[in-house]
Amino acid sequence: MAGRDVYLVIGGSGFVGRHIVLQLLERGDSVSVFDIVQRYHDVPFYSGDICEQDQVSNAIRKSGATCIIHTASPPHGMNDPALYFKINVDGTKAVIAAAVECGVRKLVYTSSAGVVFNGNDLNGVDERIPKCKGEEAVIAANGQGGLLTVALRPAGIFGPGDRQVMTGFHEVYENGLTHFQLGDNNNLFDWTYVGNVARAHLLAADRLLDPPPAPPLISSPDENPPLDPPGLTEAEQALTNYPLPPISLTTGTSRIPTSAARPLGPYVEPPPNADALVAAFRAPYDARESARPVVRTRFDQLSDYSLSRQKLAHPTQPSPLSVAGQVFFITNGEPTYFWDFGRMIWRELDKLFPGKRDPAKVGKYFRLSKDLAMIAAWGSEWFGYLRGREATFTRFRVTFSCATRWHDIEKARRVLGYEPEVGLEEGVKRMIEWWKAEFIDSQKAQ
Repeated sequence: MAGRDVYLVIGGSGFVGRHIVLQLLERGDSVSVFDIVQRYHDVPFYSGDICEQDQVSNAIRKSGATCIIHTASPPHGMNDPALYFKINVDGTKAVIAAAVECGVRKLVYTSSAGVVFNGNDLNGVDERIPKCKGEEAVIAANGQGGLLTVALRPAGIFGPGDRQVMTGFHEVYENGLTHFQLGDNNNLFDWTYVGNVARAHLLAADRLLDPPPAPPLISSPDENPPLDPPGLTEAEQALTNYPLPPISLTTGTSRIPTSAARPLGPYVEPPPNADALVAAFRAPYDARESARPVVRTRFDQLSDYSLSRQKLAHPTQPSPLSVAGQVFFITNGEPTYFWDFGRMIWRELDKLFPGKRDPAKVGKYFRLSKDLAMIAAWGSEWFGYLRGREATFTRFRVTFSCATRWHDIEKARRVLGYEPEVGLEEGVKRMIEWWKAEFIDSQKAQ
């Protein structure tokens, strides 16, 4: 264990935090949890409020933590902006101050892809999109007192332990409303399996100490940065110039036959290199060994031009291809049409509740345009207000289900070495298995 980090997972009793704890335990790391409620008893636990620096510092000292993974955040959907600001901003600043006070070396911060969503479509956006206040505090703290920081932006997290995404889609299923569709379902949406999110946190923590692939342009703010930044270093080119393989966990792969790799068709006599042709066709595709060039435009985040501009904008910071001081989107890399994901869940629920839905109606949908849905949601909110009840059908839900929201994860794949390991289809099956054991089987046992 010499030289290995000791981890403190803040919010470790929550959805993402719990999966991070389990993966740390699985690989034999020392881990403790700091949270306001204790739901598990397999690791040391420290109770406290992240907005109180002394309580966080006390947990750091007692646990001996050298790396903090901060996942704490209020549940999504709460109508209390002050609470979100208090925990996500004030609480994060308290965690940073405690980490610097106690000499912690690493801080991995769980942000969200939702912080960049303002109701408009997001088509393949990358990390150049502006940061939220919590992220700004974390990135600004990089280098303070020897602390290295990184922020991750997962999108649409689901999986075992999820009580938000699964609850919402099950509620629609239980109420017999699966044949309703808001919008045209042409909006791609990012969902991310929680195990992939947890693994990304471990990768970020492990690589925070990696030396940057290029030093800062200047060592002091008093110096003048060069008018023309130097080209990319060999280390930077090594990160950006190899072809990435496609992500095909759910869709599977297809190969195009070539003269050097193909299945054998009808023949009288097999060609002399028949075995080599078939073996080459069946071999896993390795993008790095292919001769396919990496083609970029100046608008690409990882182009030479864009990286140079980022260096000029922050001349005292190391390369934007570093781990420390950076933000990364984390998704499954498999954007899917919004309602197709829900229908994937409902098909799995059909296996648990045969006959619940009329097979003749499955696949036939009542489509309500986004504009009409917004009018209906406004009426629902107003009617709920008059009755003193919170509406369940809201304009936010219409916007959420009709917007295009998918994100470019190339930076995470190249710099963190992140690759999703569980696809959407497999992830949904694992979530349904957990939900069945957690709710259905437990209710039968009572």
